[in-house]
Amino acid sequence: MWTTEEGRSEVIMRVFAYVLLVLVLLSFLWSLLFRCRRSGRGWKKLLGKRYAHRGWHDKPAIPENSLPAFRRALDRGWGAELDVHLLKDGTLAVFHDSDLRRCTGEEGDIEDLDREGLRHLRLEGTEEPVPLFDEVLALFEGKAPLIIELKSHNGNHRALTEAVIARLDRYRGDCCVESFDPRVLMVLRRERPAILRGQLSMDFRPGGEPLPGWQRFVLRNLLLNFLTVPDFIAYRFEDRQRLALKLCRGVWGVKEASWTIRTMADLEAAEAAGAMPIFECFDPDLDVEN
Repeated sequence: MWTTEEGRSEVIMRVFAYVLLVLVLLSFLWSLLFRCRRSGRGWKKLLGKRYAHRGWHDKPAIPENSLPAFRRALDRGWGAELDVHLLKDGTLAVFHDSDLRRCTGEEGDIEDLDREGLRHLRLEGTEEPVPLFDEVLALFEGKAPLIIELKSHNGNHRALTEAVIARLDRYRGDCCVESFDPRVLMVLRRERPAILRGQLSMDFRPGGEPLPGWQRFVLRNLLLNFLTVPDFIAYRFEDRQRLALKLCRGVWGVKEASWTIRTMADLEAAEAAGAMPIFECFDPDLDVEN
């Protein structure tokens, strides 16, 4: 009887050991899904800066992603975040939506335009044109850093990314590149690994972005990091307590950007956490003084 009980205990201990080993292996494999890169160069020139979201706009007089908005950010010594689209003739334009309606009142997608068609557009009821990527780079080169978001559309992720990196090869300013589309980061990783690359993400709540549920789940939980190996995660500030982001920070020590911050309290919280804050709709310097 004693021998039988001893045998049962040994079996239980073996089963426990096997289960524990399987759990450790699964945890290790799970952590690999969130793989990030720690050794990217150039962070010293990007961290510790504040970034005006789509330039420091002041609607309705100064539209988002306009040259005056970018000049205002530069005048305050801030960096800027901006959005880049690829037009049908290869032109790179700085504009947020693919759909022209919200920012220009026109119908259609910006990707269907060429440079000549772009020239006739005006932003948000003003006389401001849609800037070219070249124009914004010329403003910031050697002066302040940029966070450049690539806006892929209808499968043009490769063409867009290759056009942007070809232009950045001649740029002598400080910048990093981010996108919601992991395919953009895969192209960056393969073709220009030296460029700091970031995965944009958020909670993707139902009713928000028009994405299938499985895509929202994958992007929300950063499950393609093992393919993109990002240098930073740009997560919406309100959603930054998600487990996936915590694992990226805790296990991989990834850098972080927080968007879009609209109060001084949130900006200070982001900076205290070591994140690059992307802000709009308030003046951080004025709030500090008050």
